[in-house]
Formats: sequence, structure tokens, C-alpha cells
Amino acid sequence: MNTIPKAPHRIDPRKAAMAATLCWAGFAAFVWAVPTGRTQHFDRIGLLFWRAGDLRPLGPVKLLEWVRDLTAMGGSLLITLFTTLAVVALIWLRCRREAVLLALTVISGSIVNTLLKAVVGRPRPEIVPHLTEAGGASFPSGHSFNSASTYIALALAFAALSPRAGVRHTLIAGAVLISLTIAWSRVWLGVHWPSDVMAGWLGGAAWAFTASAVLYRPAEVMLETAEDIREHDIPHRP
Repeated sequence: MNTIPKAPHRIDPRKAAMAATLCWAGFAAFVWAVPTGRTQHFDRIGLLFWRAGDLRPLGPVKLLEWVRDLTAMGGSLLITLFTTLAVVALIWLRCRREAVLLALTVISGSIVNTLLKAVVGRPRPEIVPHLTEAGGASFPSGHSFNSASTYIALALAFAALSPRAGVRHTLIAGAVLISLTIAWSRVWLGVHWPSDVMAGWLGGAAWAFTASAVLYRPAEVMLETAEDIREHDIPHRP
């Protein structure tokens, strides 16, 4: 059986588990606080912050276009596109384990977010205009959850290829910043309460780190099984 190339600088599973635990704790706090109404005052202040008399966000018209472009980075189309391109690149770089782990993280994260929305079932805010189309339940924010889980998982996958700690930290910090900005855009566009996006981001980040710690070995087993099947299917020459 061929050996599967390893990415030698992947995040320590213990550190990933610690980061996941902290993020899950924050997510759990919102899951407890939102249904009991403990975030109402905070949500109202956050949603109405920096808005004009007609309740639209302050700023030039061009800013609205930019924010809509930004929020699209957390939508299913671009998430799927970026993930597919990243998986292809990782396979080309002979990092098949990281490619499988990334795909598993993104797909399972989307399923987890859908289930969480169904459990809480919070309606979207109606006190400000919705500046983009949005459907389904409000908590947790799907754009926030999926962008955090996807972009952090992308950063972890490619950070594992670099021997330089500074490069790895920059990639992860960049993913955190991008996903937080996407989360902020959902409040700016009026389609989510602040607690929706904070919980969504924490849950997505927690899932990315959880997957890094827990799904790495299953990804390895899947590849080993696939290679065994392929080798058995190839006839041996005498």
C-alpha cells in the first residue's frame, strides 16, 4: 500500500481541541441566553447602532454594494466554489488527507448549522429594513457559521504546509478576520441580530477546530480504504 503524504505542520490536536472547547462554551452561552430573552437589549442596541433616521446604515451608497459583495462570501455558492478549488489544489499538492478533511469539515458543518437552526427557530429581526434577501430561521447565522467553519478550515489546511510559524499564524488570523467581517455584514444588512452572528461565528469556529482534532484520523482511514480498493482493482502483471 502506498503511503499517504503528510502535512508535517498541522495544528496540534490538543490545541485544536482547546480552541474548540472555548468556542463551544461561548456558543452554548448564547444558546442559553437567546431563548430566555437575555440578549434583547444588547441585540436592539447592536442592530440600531450607526443608522440614519430611516433606519438604514449610515454611509455612501457604494458601501452597500461592497457589503453585499462581502456577505456573498459566506453564501453557499462561493463557499462551495472556494472549497472545491482548495480541495483540488490540496490534491495537486499531494496533501490528500488535508483535502478530505477540508471537504468533511465543510459538508458536516453545513449540516450541523441546519440542525441548529431547526432546534432554535428564532425569527429574523423586523425593526430595520432588510437590505438583502434572507430566508429561514435567524439563529444561528448560517453565513457566520459556514464562513467561520470554512475559512478557518481552509487556513488550517494550507497552514499545515508551511514550516514557518509566522505564516501559519497569519493564515489563521486572516481567516478569523474575514469570517468575522462576513458575520458583521449580516447585522449591517439588517437580516440578523448581533447575537445570531456571534453565536454563528463561535459555532462555526468551534466546528472547524473540532473537525481538525477529531476528523483527521477518519479522513486518513477513508484514504487508506480507497487506496486498498484501487490496488485490488488493478490487475497485477506477471
